[in-house]
Amino acid sequence: MDGALDPDLPELFLRTAKRIRRDQVARLAPLGITPGQARALRIIGHHDGPLRMAALAEHLGIVPRSATTVVDALETADLVSRAPDPANRRSTLVTLTDSGRAALSQMAAARRAAAEQVFASLSAAQRTTLRDLLAALETEASIGASTGTNTSSTSQS
Repeated sequence: MDGALDPDLPELFLRTAKRIRRDQVARLAPLGITPGQARALRIIGHHDGPLRMAALAEHLGIVPRSATTVVDALETADLVSRAPDPANRRSTLVTLTDSGRAALSQMAAARRAAAEQVFASLSAAQRTTLRDLLAALETEASIGASTGTNTSSTSQS
């Protein structure tokens, strides 16, 4: 690196992320969907075919019992359906319903609107630069996760 980290950078990044999240939560409220439920819907919706409950819990980084609670609420709202896994009767498969697909579409629109509001003050070139920088950070994090190393905090002795 060519210099010390600007001490404001992490705080500015976190405040911007929180601002986007607050706006998304406000836009999701009329749908009756919590951020945790929205995340579960996105995972289920972006998975090819039905998803096992255990796999959903793993994707969410929560224990299976907590995933059951999330899916209970989504099923009550008619956003997902559950069925026994024909390949393993002890497993349960979760699938989006038509209402769930519609909610997923509305959620995507809410995310875009929240982001557009936050990034509206940036020029197109600044947004492109920011996107490229964030993608580079994500790529670096993915590489570190796949190799089991933390590439962001290398120390030299």
